Amino acid sequence: MSGTLFVVGTPIGNLGDFSPRAIETLESCDFIAAEDTRVTLKLLNHFGIHKPLVSYYEHNRRERGEEILSRILGGENCEERLRAVDLRGVFPEPRLDL
Repeated sequence: MSGTLFVVGTPIGNLGDFSPRAIETLESCDFIAAEDTRVTLKLLNHFGIHKPLVSYYEHNRRERGEEILSRILGGENCEERLRAVDLRGVFPEPRLDL
């Protein structure tokens, strides 16, 4: 059975703006794909969430996109963390590849 890709937007500066449902989604995933794993790690540490991170951005999207897709098709659940600034009505280019 295939896994699921969850896309979650995150707050830019106020962690209090992060919804309980977004936290629940992060906690339930097998791994998290993020553009900036350093920033994501700060977010995860703040909420006490410990999940493997996969770096996914413009320059590694082909290589990592295949890895992420393979893991999802293998049954793992992935959360892709988007910074609020990235939400421009349509997902930024790297997300279109997934």
